[in-house]
Amino acid sequence: MELQINGKAMTADMDPSMPLLWALRDVFNLTGTKFSCGVAACGACTVRVDGQAVRSCVTPVSNVVGKQIRTIESLGTADKPHALQLAWIAEQVPQCGYCQSGMLMAAAALLEKTPKPTDAQIDEAMSNICRCGTYQRVRAAIHRAAIGGEAVAGVSK
Repeated sequence: MELQINGKAMTADMDPSMPLLWALRDVFNLTGTKFSCGVAACGACTVRVDGQAVRSCVTPVSNVVGKQIRTIESLGTADKPHALQLAWIAEQVPQCGYCQSGMLMAAAALLEKTPKPTDAQIDEAMSNICRCGTYQRVRAAIHRAAIGGEAVAGVSK
């Protein structure tokens, strides 16, 4: 089966019903995408498929053949971090960090669709669970990334 992952064609023999999460982690060794709940409730496994935020723990690989899959590994590089990654650091979003790759991928999908989201749009799009409770920092970081990295009055902590 051939999948388009992070701009590259990747081929492996796998069961079409295998969840995309396990194909990414166990078959293709892309371990940035995390497993947590296994029932699409928490969002730690969020990746982008054709630009949309998708919970990979419940998405069979057969559903994503021929589509563009993006994982956290494609969001930015050490030399050129994505605006969201810089904003995440500036706003000190991560605590334990476990949910962050899913959060970042959901935020990237939001900003692609809605470049200047309101608080309500962020709240609606960001259904990921953060056990550390950094939701206000996530919202501030998304606003920061949306305006190019500057602090937003009344939004930063």
